[in-house]
Amino acid sequence: MGLKLFAGKAQEPTLDEIHEQQQRRPSAAEAVAVDRRRKSVSDRKVTGASQITVRQSIIPVSLVTVLFFLWGFAYGLLDVLNSRFQVALNITQGQSSGLQGAYFGAYFIGPLTYSGWFVRRFGYRYTFMLGLSIYCVGALMFWPSAVKRSFGGFCGSMFIVGSGLSTLETSANPYIAVCGPPKWSEFRLELAQSFQAVGSVVAPVLASYVIFKNVGADGKSLESVQYVYLGIAAFVGLLAIVFYFSPIPEVTDADMADQAEMTQASTGYVDKPLSKQYTLFWGVAAQFSYVGAQVAIAGYFINYYVQARPDLDVTVSHIQGANFYAIAQALFAVGRFAAAFLMWFTKPRWILLAFQTLIMVFISLAVAISGPKDGANWGGLSMLMIVLFFESCIFPTIFTLSIRGLGRHTKRGASFIVSSICGGAVIPAILGNVADHIGTRKAMVVPLAFFVIAWSFPIYLNLYKGKELDAYRESKVGVEGHEVRGSVSVDEGNLEKGKEFETNELEVSPSRH
Repeated sequence: MGLKLFAGKAQEPTLDEIHEQQQRRPSAAEAVAVDRRRKSVSDRKVTGASQITVRQSIIPVSLVTVLFFLWGFAYGLLDVLNSRFQVALNITQGQSSGLQGAYFGAYFIGPLTYSGWFVRRFGYRYTFMLGLSIYCVGALMFWPSAVKRSFGGFCGSMFIVGSGLSTLETSANPYIAVCGPPKWSEFRLELAQSFQAVGSVVAPVLASYVIFKNVGADGKSLESVQYVYLGIAAFVGLLAIVFYFSPIPEVTDADMADQAEMTQASTGYVDKPLSKQYTLFWGVAAQFSYVGAQVAIAGYFINYYVQARPDLDVTVSHIQGANFYAIAQALFAVGRFAAAFLMWFTKPRWILLAFQTLIMVFISLAVAISGPKDGANWGGLSMLMIVLFFESCIFPTIFTLSIRGLGRHTKRGASFIVSSICGGAVIPAILGNVADHIGTRKAMVVPLAFFVIAWSFPIYLNLYKGKELDAYRESKVGVEGHEVRGSVSVDEGNLEKGKEFETNELEVSPSRH
């Protein structure tokens, strides 16, 4: 049973099942109508949701975007709690990385087992609700952990929170990517992820005025942490109820296979086993390396600030560091919106290559610039803050470009990409232990090394996959004024299915809304 859950192959539709349903392909309007019944839809069923237009996708995409803000907020608090616990619980930088280990370790387990299986079995709506419910339980567990002042308890609570958020990411990221015209897939996810960045900005600001306030004379009180997470639990619980009644059209793997065949003439799509989806697995490796490096920088940004400001008291430098981290996260958010804007006009693969190249340039400078011996290292700090600006678009762009053309393997492929976020459990631990020996500034060579690995992915895409990726940008599927009906169809011309299937002409007509 465990192996079956891990593989998930039995849940995916076969090509024969998909082609049988193409004889009478449902319209996007029918797919939107089905969601009102709030029932799970078989992943083997073609619902017509592969042709959802921008107008039809606005409400569901907007609702799911709220989830991005939530885990941006949780992620922002994680980085602040890292430095807070170093002071309150008398732990080292290496030990504090246990928070990242617990949070991101859940990402390795969930998407490849229960959450990946759940989204294929019950659909996106109920996976959103499951993730929010688990998140709520984890947030509630912070109260007894703070009362007992147990770092192990906090790590356990953070693991449950990570389990909930990994479940949400297993469903939300692919849902945003596939809910609407495929030509705007990267733009949609980039824009939605921009609000995740906004959450990451709000969290450190809240921390500087709440979590770092009323910490007691010795700076070790954790009472404010209890109330922050109690409020989060209440909000998340209510949101789970909201999602039950929300309009969430289901986009199945059968829909994605149907959509891929519609674009075959221009993209050269060929159905292949998951084991031969090499772009996906390269993307998984790149995402693992990138996320780990990003989390490492974010988790030790405040430590970098403290070491860059030897002229300040430790408590004061931690408070100011949280404020500067908020500014850096604001740059991250601005970078996301800027990248989304650029994606409206230019190719995402170019943006990915440019941003990843500039990341390595500026983090190298953050390592190299030491500043005056007893003064503030403003040069190094500014370089590190600019790194966060260029990190902005990397995760969502790697995600969408990695699942392009997966067809009936889309949900399972997305689970692999989300599981690669567990890099955040590994690389911060390496950086933290290295920083304990040589200092945080020099230890930034650790994320630099992993950024180099991630950089190989956009190079590969631009050299070998450019034509195929650009064809998806030109697709007319889901564009208002066009609707594909009939059996096996493509964007233009005819599609030869080989021995078993006859060739059918594309039928395009004005959409009925």
